[in-house]
Amino acid sequence: MTAIHTAPPPAEGTSSGETAEDAARAGDLDTALRAADAALRDRCDPDAQLRAAAVLAAVLPHRGLLARGADLHRWLARRRGGSAPDAVVALLGVGALEEATAAAEPADDDAPGLADAADALTARGALASVTGDSSAALSLLTRAAAALAVCDRPAVRGDTPASLGALVALHRGEPELAGPLLDRALALDLGGPAHRRRHLLLRAWCALAAGDGAAARTLRARAGEAGSAVVEPRDELVAVALDVALARRAGDVRALMDLWARAREALVRHPVDLYVLLPVGELALAAARLGEQGWVEPHLDEGAALLATLGEPALWSTPWHWYGLQYAIATEQPALAEQHAQALAAAAHAAHSAVAPARAASAWLRVLAGDVDPEEVTAAATGLRAAGLGWDGSRLAGEAALRTTDRRAISALLACARDLHPGASDAEVPAPREPGVVLTDREREVAALVVEGLTYKEIGARLFLSAKTVEHHVARLRQRLGSASRSELFGDLRAALGR
Repeated sequence: MTAIHTAPPPAEGTSSGETAEDAARAGDLDTALRAADAALRDRCDPDAQLRAAAVLAAVLPHRGLLARGADLHRWLARRRGGSAPDAVVALLGVGALEEATAAAEPADDDAPGLADAADALTARGALASVTGDSSAALSLLTRAAAALAVCDRPAVRGDTPASLGALVALHRGEPELAGPLLDRALALDLGGPAHRRRHLLLRAWCALAAGDGAAARTLRARAGEAGSAVVEPRDELVAVALDVALARRAGDVRALMDLWARAREALVRHPVDLYVLLPVGELALAAARLGEQGWVEPHLDEGAALLATLGEPALWSTPWHWYGLQYAIATEQPALAEQHAQALAAAAHAAHSAVAPARAASAWLRVLAGDVDPEEVTAAATGLRAAGLGWDGSRLAGEAALRTTDRRAISALLACARDLHPGASDAEVPAPREPGVVLTDREREVAALVVEGLTYKEIGARLFLSAKTVEHHVARLRQRLGSASRSELFGDLRAALGR
């Protein structure tokens, strides 16, 4: 049964600001927001106002309102004066790099306590992830999490250094470093009830990136049982993206279709910020698979604008452009794919973590152009596994196998695909076909449903297409395969699907 955390009733004489803090620590974010809002309206108690504004700034990111949280941090800075390291994460998240840099500057009278040290380390780590060395960023955030773990009642914050450190490690393609950091945070209950689900969801993402789908599903299930009964918008965005990622990697189009309503709602409730680029990228690929690009393109534009404002930091932009490349390929936009490949090549000059995706992007575009070098593809695909993108490496090798006529190369590339994705079923690893017949993802979906015996109308309902569009796809498939009759078409489709 899901536990619902509620704050204890306020003690006599407790201010609204203190009530808001206690409720936030207990994971009762609704009560925290109501109490903080009441305290802000009480102009007779300036101290309570400041405490309430800090709580609001910490709670609003859970609700997908990081920009409003940044505004509150600005308001607090004007009234408090001096540095504000706790504001840096929010300011960076919305692209305010200059303000974040100024807020991270240490003040002469900074207190030496552990909580203050944790805030300062978190600020420096977050800033380094954008402007400096990502290795240093990960180290600073790991140390911040260690300092925060021994604090007595630390201040309420919008995110934990463990979550931020895990995001840095995931963007570096190093889920093996993110996992232990989150495991310690879960063991110590870092951040309290409000952050338990987030830690578990990110831990599941680490398992997914490491290629352990079973562990990812187990952790995802645990996340569903953690925290309050109400899933905050930030957590729901990550949760549905995880569900989509697992379904996409399993080749389960029906599950993707069933999940898409949740995905749309999650996108509506949470605008793009720096810390949700991974889930937004994953949902973009699902949208491309389902022909729902209209739902994600505004978010893709927001993400691109945010990264441009921050100066295209290599750490954060590399996975984004990798997702963008895959999205462009899936939606058949070669010019856009080339743009993302060029962005990855530029990032590779600034960050080692971008080298493997950049090489793979170049190899993928050559494969799509019909230029298949088995050794190059194998090296690029294997490099993707080392960068936490083993499933994509498997797809690259499989795609190359479909686009060459050399039987020896086909065998080697399919072996590489299976090696990179050992849990894949035969349906997930493309099978060799006769030369010259290469189906797009959409054609494969239509073909699979035709083989199942569905009518054009039924196929259209499954894939959110009109029956006329399905008929057009089938006619094109018959022409390309050279099928003389309907029965022959069924056999040719089965062969093309590797069945």
